Amino acid sequence: MARQIASWLSVMAAVTLVALIFSPVNAAQTQGGKSACITCHEKVTPGIVKQFLSGKMGKTMDCSSCHGKEHMSANDVAKVKLPTPDTCATCHAERVKEYREGKHALAWTAMKAMPMITHQPMAVGGGDLKGCSACHKVGEKAASELKRYGSGACDSCHTRHSFSRAEAKDPRACRTCHMGFDHPQWEMWQTSKHGSIWEIEPTTGRAPTCQNCHMPDGKHDVITSWGFLALRLPEDDKQWMENRVTILKAIGVLDEAGKPTERLDAIKAAKVARLDKASFDKARAKMIDACTQCHSRSYAETNLNAGDEVIREVDQVFADSIRTVKGLYDDGILVKPKGWKYAPDLLQFYEAQSAVEQELYLIFLEYRQRAFQGAFHMNPDYMHWYGWAKVKEAAARIQEDARRMRQEHKKM
Repeated sequence: MARQIASWLSVMAAVTLVALIFSPVNAAQTQGGKSACITCHEKVTPGIVKQFLSGKMGKTMDCSSCHGKEHMSANDVAKVKLPTPDTCATCHAERVKEYREGKHALAWTAMKAMPMITHQPMAVGGGDLKGCSACHKVGEKAASELKRYGSGACDSCHTRHSFSRAEAKDPRACRTCHMGFDHPQWEMWQTSKHGSIWEIEPTTGRAPTCQNCHMPDGKHDVITSWGFLALRLPEDDKQWMENRVTILKAIGVLDEAGKPTERLDAIKAAKVARLDKASFDKARAKMIDACTQCHSRSYAETNLNAGDEVIREVDQVFADSIRTVKGLYDDGILVKPKGWKYAPDLLQFYEAQSAVEQELYLIFLEYRQRAFQGAFHMNPDYMHWYGWAKVKEAAARIQEDARRMRQEHKKM
């Protein structure tokens, strides 16, 4: 009996502690039924208070539940705790676990792994949330990099301070990051038949949204079969595998002898490529399951396989263009830029030092992306005219420039 009482008391103590931590108002910090946080911020940041109180969390929690209780005045703002996924996991453990299994959690790691980022001013590509970091902040980061509000992760989709679930389920929540130059998924989807039906019937559920396909059942482990770089290993098609090796050398993942470099670990860590058959097949099976909610399995498989074929065809043109530029380096017509370990180095992006390499970068990050992403987002115009056609145009310019450079080099 004594043990049962002791056990019961310990459980009640735990429940009481949780209730105190997540109580909407702390009795020692109330003024007229409102917490001290709310009372103060109604004057300082009324918009934030209005948003917070409009959401579900505002009905059951206080600001201090996420931001801590150390900040008590305008003079100690630095003591405010900046929430992290661990903060959210206190209540949403399963969702945070799923998030950490997907690509969004690795977005910050992927950005930091790009050699190009080291050349950028802080405001453009670093941590000031104006360029790359403004979207890649959805990824987890070290505590030392949590320097300002909005540098968290979950609030990239469930924006502050209402943290609306309905907002995060709306496809328009995705478009700030998934649009534009290198990954215009929003534009592709919006102007596809799927997106057109959604705009006509936004509430019927007849057309799939980003979340239906990439977050079925609300699961947060967002991942795609091909990865951001549309690269996978191994490849059964011999010619395609040779082209893949050429591409991997051009991004510095393989050295000239075809052996793995230190960048392979970065690619693995960021999951921007599929480096084993099992991981590709798992993600592909997940997408087929999503497609078969509306289509037959054979129809889904046929369409996804057609997307694979687009990548194969683009990779042939891409690899040939890489070999042309590599030949210019091999023959001393192009000289490896200072500080570059690999040349050509596609992960330097627009920091390329020659016109032919700028064209190669555009094939890599803009045209090739649009070709394969357009195919998988069921947008024929993006696949063909913004993708495939541009790949061919750029490849022709590379060949022409290479011939001119060789002729000029002979005259020197």
